[in-house]
Amino acid sequence: MTTLDATTATVRPEPPLAGDEVETLLGSLERQRATFAWKAGELDDEALGLTLGPSSMTLGGLLKHLALVEDEVFTKALLGRPLPAPWDKVDWELQPDWEWTSAANDSAEQLYALWRSAVLRSRDAVRRALAADGLDHPADVMFADGRPTLRRLVVDMIEEYARHTGHADLLRESIDGLVGEDPPAHNPTWPGV
Repeated sequence: MTTLDATTATVRPEPPLAGDEVETLLGSLERQRATFAWKAGELDDEALGLTLGPSSMTLGGLLKHLALVEDEVFTKALLGRPLPAPWDKVDWELQPDWEWTSAANDSAEQLYALWRSAVLRSRDAVRRALAADGLDHPADVMFADGRPTLRRLVVDMIEEYARHTGHADLLRESIDGLVGEDPPAHNPTWPGV
């Protein structure tokens, strides 16, 4: 089974070829996280703030956005807990894109730490939900068309990472030419987070 707390592993996560549903979904999510970490990893403040073409998107903005989405999906939607700092102090009505725009004011170290801590909180939330009800664990949030399960939230997060890892791929190539589909098998930028 894919470990949710392998914070010292440097081997690229890979979903099992013949795993069960939990192993496959969590393995896929961890692979997406690892690929994103590789594309966004080991850059300085300046590189994280670079844009490509007419887009205002940056790798720093992606790091902060994905940290927010991790917390929105697994801390708030799944567990029903309030968003932690820094999200709890933002007036989202006045600044709906705050995570994207404010990333320019953060250092690389702050952005990496924010993303890593959000991923660790998410892993803990998923672990708790799996222990309670497996992938059928109902989320705390209720949508107009019903209450999602943990299964649905994990699929949503895989989609979120897949979309933004594509963006990160283009941004990173424009910064230093780094290309490739998968990080190296022993990737120092992937210490489990």
